[in-house]
Amino acid sequence: MSRKDSRYPPPKTASKNLPQPPKPPASKPPASKPPAPIPPSARPGQPDESPAIGLAGDQRRALHAYRSIAQVTDPEAYKTTINDLGATIRRSGLVAAMARLERSGPVGMVVRDHLASAGVPGLEGATQDTLPAEVRALPVEDYMHATRELLRVAAWLKRAAQASFEGK
Repeated sequence: MSRKDSRYPPPKTASKNLPQPPKPPASKPPASKPPAPIPPSARPGQPDESPAIGLAGDQRRALHAYRSIAQVTDPEAYKTTINDLGATIRRSGLVAAMARLERSGPVGMVVRDHLASAGVPGLEGATQDTLPAEVRALPVEDYMHATRELLRVAAWLKRAAQASFEGK
């Protein structure tokens, strides 16, 4: 028996009259601006302190960290202090971490300066001398926000110290 035998009907094919599934509308992806390139003057290790406009939070923190690390004169003491800072903030709170930095001598002053100059909301005008007092005076919501933000800054300072002072 062959396939063309009448007992075997021809294979069914898609009919032209059957409705086809609707095609999705042609939509254009939203036009987004490409990220602004970091100008050469705003790259880590450069002396120019121009603001890095258009950078995301972690980019700003990283840029700040590497610029700050360039000023450190005692790498070993700085690494020890900055490595403990994040754990101290988590374990004891931001006020206790500030008190510890106040007792840490010259390296504590350097770390406080780096934290104060990070531009944390609520602490914008702080200096290395006024940072602990300004942290203590923050309202609860601002204190919580400053704690989270300073933890992020401390993490970037730690990363920058590990990368910059490796082998020193």
